[in-house]
Amino acid sequence: MLKEKIQKLKKEKGAVILAHYYTSKDVQEVADFLGDSLALSIKAKELDAPIILFAGVNFMAETAKVLCPDKKVLIPVPEAGCSLAESCPAEEFAKFRKRYPDHTVVSYVNTSVGVKALTDVCCTSTNALKIVESIPAGQPIIFGPDRNLGGYIRKVTGRENMILWDGSCHVHEKFSLDRIRDLKASHPHAKTVVHPECPAEIVEEADYVGSTAGILEYCGQSQAQEFIVVTESGILVEMRKRYPEKVFIPAPSVHEAACNECNYMKMITLENILECLESETPEVLLDETIRAAAKRSIDNMISVR
Repeated sequence: MLKEKIQKLKKEKGAVILAHYYTSKDVQEVADFLGDSLALSIKAKELDAPIILFAGVNFMAETAKVLCPDKKVLIPVPEAGCSLAESCPAEEFAKFRKRYPDHTVVSYVNTSVGVKALTDVCCTSTNALKIVESIPAGQPIIFGPDRNLGGYIRKVTGRENMILWDGSCHVHEKFSLDRIRDLKASHPHAKTVVHPECPAEIVEEADYVGSTAGILEYCGQSQAQEFIVVTESGILVEMRKRYPEKVFIPAPSVHEAACNECNYMKMITLENILECLESETPEVLLDETIRAAAKRSIDNMISVR
């Protein structure tokens, strides 16, 4: 019933729903477009719809508004934050940046619009390596806010002139190395796929390291029939939909939970999506000076294909 009401309202209002892979199965099913941060950023820029409802955390909706200032961008739960973005307040990042005035600033898209406004070029886990490699080797870099992604990129590139902000994602920090190794021992033919937001010791266990989009593509191309999935469990919905003949095993956390979930993403529900569409609130509103500065860094990211 809720899904039918949402579909009806979308048509009436000309609204489009963008949803991240980490949202719940029900939310993913009402989305017009499903993707990772990079794909959704590009899609937001391409859309003709007058209303974009972003089923995701607040920095994602901000990014859509940065790219689409003339559209009404809605977010069902503005309180749905991101531990990684919250680990990097814009005021503190501005002070950090001033200590390294000759550095190019590369910021993960999981940041507030204020941090993006202080950034030369954004990146996602999909294109972070390509972004860093596009910068001349002799040019020093500030990379923020994810120390794990930054450390992974620094290791792959051998680039020592990268200064890392000390932030992390609470979901990807909580995977248990011992329990992952136990899973690998009990599933010897399984491939282990890991998101680069995980700590280095977890990444070392991977057969493949990549973004949610990259992980999905790898699982489709691989001849393996079993996969140990070391990222937020919402991606399992799309994995099982695309590849029903394969087995996907969520990696456990250091706690007793069978898998890791982003509590912020799971705050988005069919009920609050419907309420948001009905009232066309809460709406994302941004200071124009900050929006314009942030847009430059996002445009620079999108231009590096």
